[in-house]
This record gives sequence, C-alpha cells and structure tokens, in this order.
Amino acid sequence: MRTARTLRSILGVCALTVALTAGLAAVPNTAHAQTPVLCSETSLVNAITAANAAGGDTLALVPFCTYQLTSAHGSTPTGPVGLPPITTPITLLGMGVTITRDPSAPAFRVLQVQGAANVPGTKGQLSLVGVTVRGGSAVPPFPGGGISNLGGTVSLLTSSVTGNTAVAGGGIYNDNGAVSLTASSVTGNTATSGGGGGIYVNSGGVNLLATTVSGNTPDNCAPSGSVIGCT
Repeated sequence: MRTARTLRSILGVCALTVALTAGLAAVPNTAHAQTPVLCSETSLVNAITAANAAGGDTLALVPFCTYQLTSAHGSTPTGPVGLPPITTPITLLGMGVTITRDPSAPAFRVLQVQGAANVPGTKGQLSLVGVTVRGGSAVPPFPGGGISNLGGTVSLLTSSVTGNTAVAGGGIYNDNGAVSLTASSVTGNTATSGGGGGIYVNSGGVNLLATTVSGNTPDNCAPSGSVIGCT
C-alpha cells in the first residue's frame, strides 16, 4: 500500500508539472514596441524629442533612407547639434540608413549623448544599428564632429561614422562615457588641430570588436594607446 501511495504521489507531481508547463507555453510573448519614423528631417527630430520625453524608445528608421539635416535642432554649451541631444535610452534601428548634415547647412555635429556623469539628471544611451553618421562639423573649439558622448553610453552595430570634422575627435569624442563598436567602421574623418581624426578619448573607454578605424586625418585615435586595437 505504501508503494502504491508513493507512486500516486509521484504521478500527481508529474501531472501538475505538465499542466504548469503547458500553461506557461500558452502565454504569448510580448514583442518590444518600435516607433516608425518617416523619411524626413522633421519626423526624426520629433521622434527623438518624444522619445526623450517618454524616457526612451526604439525608433525604426526607413530602410535606405537618407535623413538630411538642414539646421541644428539642439543648442548645448559644447555647440550646436543636428539632432536633439540624447538624454534617455534610445535605439535608432536602421538598414542602410544615413543621417547626414546638409553640406550647405551651418556647422554642427550630428549627434550628442548626455549622461549623468557630465549632465546631471540625464541618462543618455544611444544604440545605432545599421546607420551611417556623416558630414558633421563641430563648431570650434568644440570636439566631436560625428558623435559627442558626454557621460553617456554609445553602442554601434553594423554602423559607420565617416566624413565628419572637429578640432578633435572628428568622428567620435568620448568624455566620461563608454563607447562600443561592433562590426562597424570609423573612416575618413578629420581632426583639425587636437588629433583623434577618428576617435578622441578624453576620459572613459572605447571598445572595438571586429571594427575598422582607418583613413582618418591626422591619425585614427588619440591619445596614443587610448583605444586598444586602434593604430
């Protein structure tokens, strides 16, 4: 009898486990929402402004669109910025997308990320996927022509930073923040006086994984040795 009771107990536990597993499997996965952004300067500016106000968002850009910036939409102590400064976690999700300053527009960098280490009350985290940042020109004497990271975090995946200019950090400038580039490139950027044509690290860290930093003027990364794997 004891053996029979034990067997019934084991079978009961097994049946309960199967029922619970089936119930969990029946619960649908909740997809992460994305906000679509039309292929226009105004749409992208408005979407970033709304994402900052909402505490962050994933913005789905139109594949192969060129978002051409004709004026600055951000004014900061470190100069004008083409798009509103990133102050919350925002992902720009693209495929063959380019965000560029119009060659006839006044000088401004393309993107700026602001984190609490530099700008109290902010928590900027920018992720770029399949996006090219091009044509930024930071107003002297400020660094960071393409992307300026001031105390935040920046992540690039299959993206590129090219054809940008600043006194230092023509492509990317990092201060008190963290930058990671994966399967990406930083090429053809220029620093006019301070070095780091591709990347300039004032403080913080930059990590490269399967990423090319080359063809920048007068050098690729500065100060020397600040970015492991960058020569």
